Amino acid sequence: MICVAQIGCGYWGPNLLRNLVANSQCRVKSLCDLAAERRKYVSGLYPAIDVTDDCQSVLADPEIDAVVIATPVFTHYDLAMRALGQGKHILVEKPMAGTVEEVEHIRDLAREKGLIAMVGHTFLYNPAVRFLKKLVSSGQLGNIRYIYSQRLNLGRIRSDVDVLWNLGPHDISIIQYLLDDVSPLAVQRQGMDYIQKGIEDTVFLNILYPGKVMAHVHVSWLDPQKVRRMTVVGEKKMVVYDDMAENKIAIFDKGIDRMAVLGENMDYDTHAFPTFTHRSGDLIMPRVNFQEPLKVEIQHFMDCIRGDAACLTDANHALGVVNILNTNTHIRKMIP
Repeated sequence: MICVAQIGCGYWGPNLLRNLVANSQCRVKSLCDLAAERRKYVSGLYPAIDVTDDCQSVLADPEIDAVVIATPVFTHYDLAMRALGQGKHILVEKPMAGTVEEVEHIRDLAREKGLIAMVGHTFLYNPAVRFLKKLVSSGQLGNIRYIYSQRLNLGRIRSDVDVLWNLGPHDISIIQYLLDDVSPLAVQRQGMDYIQKGIEDTVFLNILYPGKVMAHVHVSWLDPQKVRRMTVVGEKKMVVYDDMAENKIAIFDKGIDRMAVLGENMDYDTHAFPTFTHRSGDLIMPRVNFQEPLKVEIQHFMDCIRGDAACLTDANHALGVVNILNTNTHIRKMIP
């Protein structure tokens, strides 16, 4: 059994804790949270778990093998480095840290210690996203031309990070995953702070990748509808991944093809003005068997610790995401 502790049990923490408790390959020994009401909440649900507000005692406990960190972003780096320094494997909620340099330090220390440093990019453990990755990697879509995503809602508004740092890691991590974590050539961000000064609640992000691949990410807390959608346009086929739909993957056999036209000298394609045709084939909605992504993520963390799997969302993957996020970054520490 892998002995685990969790630090932080706020908005997302209860979901992590539930899946840790349900996993048969680990035992949750300790939960640390500064808020008394959160500690009381955990004690009520899981009386066998030790609760404390002393994070150092958790990190120094020799019985604990791994630490799950689900705290505000500005605390991630310090807690991750301290946990690694104590010989603990770590799973850090997204994003792994606030700067490229911090993620590099986490990566390097984990390598030095021979430990797992994993980031919670949960959507990469979503069966629909993995199905989409197989489509891209198999070549069925042809060369990827562009990708665009929308992650929109009315609220929940945060004050420690802006909307890009809150919602953007999901879509950026998916795009990086689909494109094999290739480094972008250019990143351009445009956002606006309508509700809180200095905290952008609507952001449009444009990313240019090698091979003329473009990506566009739109995130907002100020939209009338809840949208979780990504479109991948290839030269052969196109795919819409809609996380809110019952059928989450829709494959469109659509495109524009150049027509071969017979020339005056019995040859083809010599016209100064080429001719094109619109292709509209089948619409396929494959069945994708759903598993809770967080359950898959926690199991993957256990597999990585045991040496049974290579970490999908390791510090190198986290580094690519944070590098993109750091275009005019907006993170601030909230003083109680």
